[in-house]
Amino acid sequence: MLRTAPASFASARAANPWPVRLVTVLVWVLAALSVAFWALRLAGPGDEGATAPVAKAALAQADATAVGRALGATVQVVAAAPAVTSNRYVLTGVVADRRQGGAALIAIAGQPPKPFRVGAEIEPGVRLTSVGARKAVLAASPDADPLATLELPPITR
Repeated sequence: MLRTAPASFASARAANPWPVRLVTVLVWVLAALSVAFWALRLAGPGDEGATAPVAKAALAQADATAVGRALGATVQVVAAAPAVTSNRYVLTGVVADRRQGGAALIAIAGQPPKPFRVGAEIEPGVRLTSVGARKAVLAASPDADPLATLELPPITR
């Protein structure tokens, strides 16, 4: 003997077919949107050739502090009153890394501070030879004795 669905269930489905139709349409719309998304994703331009050429002049003018931050260097910029160790040079900030590279913000003769990388000539005959966590060393050449050691003031809290 075959059993058939109760008459009330068949009549309810036959009386209101719209919920089933709406769910079916919704599923097909979502499937079509998914196919369109992946087709555009696969056919669109990739990131492989999206790099822009870099001019060498732009690299020479790069901000040493920003470059240090981008490369993950430990940034220690202190906005406190700078320590004056000589009348001419004032250290206002340091970017130091583990390999004794980095940069320093040095004000010269009361001018606004400028970033200098280790090895850069600050003035004729004066180079930034090394930086530490809170200091910068100036010398005539990398092998010469230090002309001055500039230090940041202690942090007060």
